[in-house]
Amino acid sequence: MPRLFTAISLPADIKQTLLMLNGGIPGARWQRDDQLHLTLRFIGEVDGRQFSDIAQILESVNADPFTISLAGLDQFGGKNPHIVWAGVDAGPAIFHLENSIDRQLQRIGLPPEQRKYTPHVTLARLKDASRRKVMEYIAHHGLFRTPTFTVDAFHLYSSHLRGEGALYQIEQSYPLSS
Repeated sequence: MPRLFTAISLPADIKQTLLMLNGGIPGARWQRDDQLHLTLRFIGEVDGRQFSDIAQILESVNADPFTISLAGLDQFGGKNPHIVWAGVDAGPAIFHLENSIDRQLQRIGLPPEQRKYTPHVTLARLKDASRRKVMEYIAHHGLFRTPTFTVDAFHLYSSHLRGEGALYQIEQSYPLSS
C-alpha cells in the first residue's frame, strides 16, 4: 500500500541553497536533494482504489499560481527537538491551496487534517540531538532567506521508507491556473 502526500516541489537553485545549510548538529539526518519539498497535506497509506480516487479528486483543486520564498529556521519538538525546518513566506495563497486540497480529500471520505498547517521544508530529522546545539544552529542561521519563486503546480507523491531515508516519487502533477 503506497503512503501518499501532496507537496510543492522546489526549484533546483532553492534546493542547492537549502543543502548548504546541512551540518552543524550532531545526531541530525539531513535531507537529501531528492527529499526536499514543501508538504501541503499528508494522506498516509492507501489501497489501490483510494489511490485512484485521490489522484482523480485532486484534479478538482482550484487555486491560482503564487509566489513564495523560504525564510527563517525553526524546529518541531520543543524541549526535545526532532525536526529542523525552513519556514515559508507565502501569505494566504499557500493556506488557500492547502485548504482546497483538504476539502477535496474530505469529499472522498478522508478525514480532515487535525493539525494546524505550518508551511515548512524539513531540513533534518533529529535523534538524540542536543537542544542547545539545535538552538545555536537556528540562531546562527536566523536570517536565512531564499529568493522568491513561483508555485504553478502541486504534486501527489508516494513515499517508500528505506533504511537510508524515505524515497519520494511524484505520482501525478496538478497545474495551478488563474
